[in-house]
This record gives sequence, C-alpha cells and structure tokens, in this order.
Amino acid sequence: MASSLSLSLRFAAALREKKVWVMNVVNVDAPDTLPVIFERGLFGMYHDWCESFSTYPRTYDLLHADHLFSKIKERCAVLPVVVEVDRVVRPGGGIIVRDEAGAVGEVEKLLRSLHWDVRLTFSKNDEGVLYAEKSDWRPELEEPA
Repeated sequence: MASSLSLSLRFAAALREKKVWVMNVVNVDAPDTLPVIFERGLFGMYHDWCESFSTYPRTYDLLHADHLFSKIKERCAVLPVVVEVDRVVRPGGGIIVRDEAGAVGEVEKLLRSLHWDVRLTFSKNDEGVLYAEKSDWRPELEEPA
C-alpha cells in the first residue's frame, strides 16, 4: 500500500466519527486505490483535476490534497485547479495541502490572491504543508457620486 494511500485512509478514518462527509478522490493518473477505499467502507471516486469537478459550488468543507499539485503540473496549470478548489469549497471551509515546497508556495500565492486566509505554512527538506480557510470576501462597492 502506498504511503499516500495509507495517510489518506488514516485521515478519512480519523474523520469518521465527526459529522462530516468524506469523499476520497483518486486522480485518474494515480495508482488505482479505490478498491482499498471501498473495502474500508469509505466513499470515493476517480477524477481528473485538470477538468472541472462535477459538483455543486460550495459543496465541501475541507479538501486534503496530498502531493496533488506537483503531480498535475505535468499535465495542466495549477491556476485552474486552485480556482476549481475555490469554487467547490464553502466560505469558512478549508484546504490542507501537503506537497513539494515549491508547489505549496505557488498554491499559497494563488489562494492569497483569491482572499483565502492562509493559517499555516511549514516547509522542511523540500516538503511543505499549508492550511488555508476560504473567506467570505466580497469586493467593496463604491457609492455612486
């Protein structure tokens, strides 16, 4: 079992007693781990993050991306993926990113430009972790003169 699968399963299992819906999303070009996810009674699906995610906007409270951004950079740009994350996460929801330090820095810059509150960043030995919460920011409207 891959270490990222093991980590994802432990993460999902830790949330099992909480009143949250956990959806394990396996990237289409990643090893096929859905059977293991299903064996443990968890939900999951395949998805190509270079395409839009088939869900309603503001559906999810938390996304956990384990080395997603460094892997998708081989096939598509990070910007549209971060914009898609912004679309599917509710205001007040969050994202946990564990990835190469360069990818974490790039995601952090993009999230800040979308007015997310970056609460934690940590890098060690070219690996980084980021936690950010989506704000309910709206542009200020100017009064007509």
